[in-house]
Amino acid sequence: MRILSGVQPSGRLHLGNYFGAIRQFVQLQNEGEALYFIANLHSLTTVQNPDRLREFTLDAALTYLAFGVDPKRAILFRQSDVPEHSELFWILGSLVPLSHLERAHSYKDKVAQGIRADFGLFAYPILMAADILLYDTDLVPVGKDQKQHVEFARDWAIKFNQTFGEKYDPADPNGEKSGRPGLLRVPEPRIESETATILGADGRKMSKSYDNTIELFAPDNVLKKTIMGIKTDSTSVEDPKPTEGNALHSLLEVLASPSDFAEIDRSWRAGGSGYGVYKLRLLELFHATFDGARERRRELEKDPAAVEAILLDGAMRARAIAAPLVDRVKRATGLK
Repeated sequence: MRILSGVQPSGRLHLGNYFGAIRQFVQLQNEGEALYFIANLHSLTTVQNPDRLREFTLDAALTYLAFGVDPKRAILFRQSDVPEHSELFWILGSLVPLSHLERAHSYKDKVAQGIRADFGLFAYPILMAADILLYDTDLVPVGKDQKQHVEFARDWAIKFNQTFGEKYDPADPNGEKSGRPGLLRVPEPRIESETATILGADGRKMSKSYDNTIELFAPDNVLKKTIMGIKTDSTSVEDPKPTEGNALHSLLEVLASPSDFAEIDRSWRAGGSGYGVYKLRLLELFHATFDGARERRRELEKDPAAVEAILLDGAMRARAIAAPLVDRVKRATGLK
């Protein structure tokens, strides 16, 4: 089984990235052939400062490694180091109906947030589909909000296979019955529903776009300030606290063990403690969960050349898979 996923380095990585993606990456590298990339081409839609993009890209690499992505078991690389991503992006985009892009949730959401509506943002789903399809991927671990992009990749792979393949049967997309798979493998998504959406400090979905994140490797003083600043309502100390849509309650549930959270939840619903008590408990849980990775990150930062070597080796290994596929695609389409 081949597994592929990535994280966009458009800012420093946060709790939502960990629970929505990175934690799965570490688990899945033991279940199959895993490829994890830093999606810096995608980041150009929001990061035009070259120094910041390089900084965020390194931050993503350090984060993967600090949490246990093992370059001996998984392939870790920068998207821009594998030019086949851009090649397949254009070839695939030549078949994608405009109407599909117009109904992309991510495009609508980002435009609503005030991000400019340029070509890169509009064509984002095609590049993401190329990322996935480039490696004959079987499984794509994604957050719930990215499910549509995997569905697009599936639809466009089938369309490509029908257009350029012989005797391709879309009802048997990977040729498991007929023995006639298409040129592009049709992937499956994997979503952890319990932690598919992590709420941010303002109660909305945690996102770099909303500037409401809890960074995984923020300095201790910044981390404390962020957690103590989580938005809460005016419920008095003695009263039970509301749970629906409450970011603090939601984050405690994510970070605490089931038994610990049961006690926290009992206290929360009974009343008698102020929000400040629960914020300090969340800070304690954060350190208990992430301090090991934070220390490993500090060690990795001492040798950036070693991190760069890991990324370049990963790109070479990724290209060994991607280049033959692009060659097949070029021959099938008449480009070669």
